[in-house]
Amino acid sequence: MRIHFMIARRVPDVPSPLLAAIYDRLRRRGFDVDATIAEEEVRLLSGIEPEHDLYVLKSHTELSLSLAGVLHARGARIVNPYPASAVVQNKFIATRLLADADLPTPRTWVMGEASAFDQVLRRRPLVIKPYMGYRGRGVCLVRDVESLTESACAQAPVLVQQFIPGPGEDLKIYVVGDEAFAVRKQFTAMSYSVPGRPVPVDEDVREIALRAGRALGLGIYGLDVIESPDGPVIVDANYFPGYKGVPDATERIADYIEAYALEEVELVPPLATVGSVALVAG
Repeated sequence: MRIHFMIARRVPDVPSPLLAAIYDRLRRRGFDVDATIAEEEVRLLSGIEPEHDLYVLKSHTELSLSLAGVLHARGARIVNPYPASAVVQNKFIATRLLADADLPTPRTWVMGEASAFDQVLRRRPLVIKPYMGYRGRGVCLVRDVESLTESACAQAPVLVQQFIPGPGEDLKIYVVGDEAFAVRKQFTAMSYSVPGRPVPVDEDVREIALRAGRALGLGIYGLDVIESPDGPVIVDANYFPGYKGVPDATERIADYIEAYALEEVELVPPLATVGSVALVAG
């Protein structure tokens, strides 16, 4: 059985230890595993057809996600499925689906122009995010109209969210199937590359994490959670994160991919994206 990983360039250009270990485990179990970086290939669009039994979408680039959409339309099996990956990359749709599932999310607006939020900013600080993004890129905390107007984050369209006060550290939840793990770490522009401090997952947070996966149609995913005075709040979601700090992450992920390849597990896509390949438009 052939498994193909769709991966991203790394800086520096060294193999991902997580992925290298997953490849090794899958190969030792008898799978034929290979990987490509979409940005390093030239493909004839009309010639793209599923050539593998399973594709694993690890890259978050627009090109990789778009190619996953083409493969999905041609009948490829992909984990996480393309519709779910496209949804979670689009923060407008993902945030609304989480809210529709009665999961705790910040109060959220869609911004066209910075001046439209004068009155909101006079009452509270806001968190500004690009509507398509991952790894916290382009996220800004804005406390007044002047800083919003001057900020690169004012480039529309963006997601504008109520600032949720917390303990000073984000709670990163990593999920593989029905297993949830947590680490704590400070949020910075480069925090995605830093291992967190493993902490226990309480039952409320675990339930929220698994419900979020069902709402978004994901099986290998991460959530950013802020522990507010009123309880945990989901502020971001990503497909196939780095799992830094998760014990035995490679074994758990390899187990899940094997089960998916053998069709022992399936994921139900979010209803908003069934049949759609239009969600990756930038």
